[in-house]
Amino acid sequence: MSALEKLLRPQSVAVVGASADPAKTSGRPIAYLLKHGFQGRIYPVNPKAAQIAGLRCYPDVNALPEAPDVAIVLLGTERTERAIRELASIGTGAAIVLGSGYSETGQAGIERQRQLRQAAGSMRILGPNTIGLVNLTDRIILSASGVLEMDALHGGAIGLVSQSGGILGALLSRASARHIGFSKLISTSNEVDLDLADFVDELADDPATRVIALYIETIRNPKAFLAAARKAMQAGKPIVAFKIGRSASGARAAASHTGALAGTDAMYDALFDEVGIVRARQFADLLDIPAALVSERELKGRRVAILTSTGGAGTLVADCLGVDGFELPAPGPDTGAALRALQTGDQAALDRNPIDVTLAGLQPELLRSAIRIVLDSEDYDALVVIVGSSAVAQPELMAGALRESLASSDKPVLAYISPHAPAAAQVLSGYGIPAFQAPESVSAALSAMWRVRSSAGLASAPRSGSIVPPVRCELKGALDEAQAKALFARFGIPGVREIIVHTEAQAVEAALSLGPNVVLKVLSADILHKSEVGGVAVGLDAQRIGPRLRQMQDEVHGHTGQRPEAFLVQEMVSGAAEVIVGVHQDPLGNALLIGMGGVVAELIRDTTLVLLPQDGSAISAAEVTAALRRLKTWPLLDGYRGRPRADVPALIDAVIRFSRMAQALGQQLVEAEINPLFVRPSGLGVCAADGIVILRDATP
Repeated sequence: MSALEKLLRPQSVAVVGASADPAKTSGRPIAYLLKHGFQGRIYPVNPKAAQIAGLRCYPDVNALPEAPDVAIVLLGTERTERAIRELASIGTGAAIVLGSGYSETGQAGIERQRQLRQAAGSMRILGPNTIGLVNLTDRIILSASGVLEMDALHGGAIGLVSQSGGILGALLSRASARHIGFSKLISTSNEVDLDLADFVDELADDPATRVIALYIETIRNPKAFLAAARKAMQAGKPIVAFKIGRSASGARAAASHTGALAGTDAMYDALFDEVGIVRARQFADLLDIPAALVSERELKGRRVAILTSTGGAGTLVADCLGVDGFELPAPGPDTGAALRALQTGDQAALDRNPIDVTLAGLQPELLRSAIRIVLDSEDYDALVVIVGSSAVAQPELMAGALRESLASSDKPVLAYISPHAPAAAQVLSGYGIPAFQAPESVSAALSAMWRVRSSAGLASAPRSGSIVPPVRCELKGALDEAQAKALFARFGIPGVREIIVHTEAQAVEAALSLGPNVVLKVLSADILHKSEVGGVAVGLDAQRIGPRLRQMQDEVHGHTGQRPEAFLVQEMVSGAAEVIVGVHQDPLGNALLIGMGGVVAELIRDTTLVLLPQDGSAISAAEVTAALRRLKTWPLLDGYRGRPRADVPALIDAVIRFSRMAQALGQQLVEAEINPLFVRPSGLGVCAADGIVILRDATP
């Protein structure tokens, strides 16, 4: 039995620092173990008591009759370290440290936490600063959370791992009120040892868990987390994650546009996309979405029927579904005829969507028949039922009709409760029908179902790219534009035609060679955003370029204090789409940023991130294609409103080559970006018009 198995399913529990007063935090763990039916052995440890709750109390850890599977430690920081060392020495499987005063308090606390981990040796630790864990499958309560005063704790198939102890209690209480069941709830908090990845990995093997919910503050070990997430997805267990801190700016001060566009929160999106994790956008979704996914009903298409007895509520749900890209077609001829056959008067509108049974809502047989017709229809992939005001007085009315119909279909069936009717929500959830209090939650749940279906097989899909061999560049620091594009060309990414010049005469000659219209740019490794200091001029010819060069020298000098001596004269490319491609480094890993580029890249902010493989392999054409199609401005590359189709195959090839460059340079690369990468019409290729590269010293 592994240490994690002992932690989740212990046969023996020691409570170090236990109190005889169940009203105190230190008295709660034993009270809750007994209250909720723990069948194993409980060993209170307190030198000042002979018995606690009728159990023999031991003066210290060394007096225990056996090494417990788990110890809950409720002591101050100094005594906690000593207890951890003693528990480890007698062979305890794992310790749960509830006390605070560690890394959350600053540098001194970080040192105390380091010493705590050292004292544990090979013993595993949950915490510190944790509220513990709750195993509802086996009725094992290893927590001091006051929410466990509740008598009704519903077991279920949702496993929760939270980096906040308070959130554990908040979700458990909300779930119990709605009759939604959890299998395990674990608070990892400071994660001195066991972290999110450890428990995702363990829940992937847990037969009682079908959906995993995560409350994330930070991911400390991205590689282990991705491996655990892939394991869960391969086991058919969807993961729903709520990541706190979306509003905090995660972008560090960066020379490139990429640094500003690829903040930490966007990196979490990329990380979740990598393995098909559903991201909960609102806190309520962290309960609502798992409650829908746990039904294991597969959404095979995006056509949704809404059955309503209250028109306004049906319109609310329809609007939310429409915004999220779902279709609400009217019933087809066969379905419409079957529905109209139910109609005995003019009180119902059964031939449109939402299917309105207003005033017929109190006729159970009509409801059952309409539900069965929709579920049997090939016109729809899912059914949303609006539960109206009758649910307040008769919560079983709609719930009973839905329950009787579930067995006849495997389509998702969801309920939106329009009035405040908690009893109806409890009844529906108890029957396995996801019930929601907000119309947005219905759409979020169906969107999650669609994502899970779309991501099937993603976690197990092998990388198609070959391993990229490392290379070294002898240059270091910020490269000028010409040097950057020479490096891109080394990896097969062509640049625009251009000539380096130093004098007006050379500029005129270059313009004659590259004209009729050209671009003039200042060339300096110290000036990376040239347009911001007057260092770019477009649409010049041989006659105007000389005076414009002198003017540019003056403008750049005025902005920077430097008088430029080198310039680039470039061919002027027209009729091409402008794309930005960059590499972004983050504690979560390295990622490729792709989006619509040019001088308005940061204004438009239409970008997406793709994690670069950690095994050194290249990304695939399929991954790049999927990323491009995620852009809102993808139609501009795909022939929008008669516009010529861009050379997307050449773009995909250039992006892959850029990613191979990033992989090959490895830790030597600080930043790299092409903006813009001109994508000419189909068959005409791409060319890099500008670029930024910053390198560390090539010496290993």
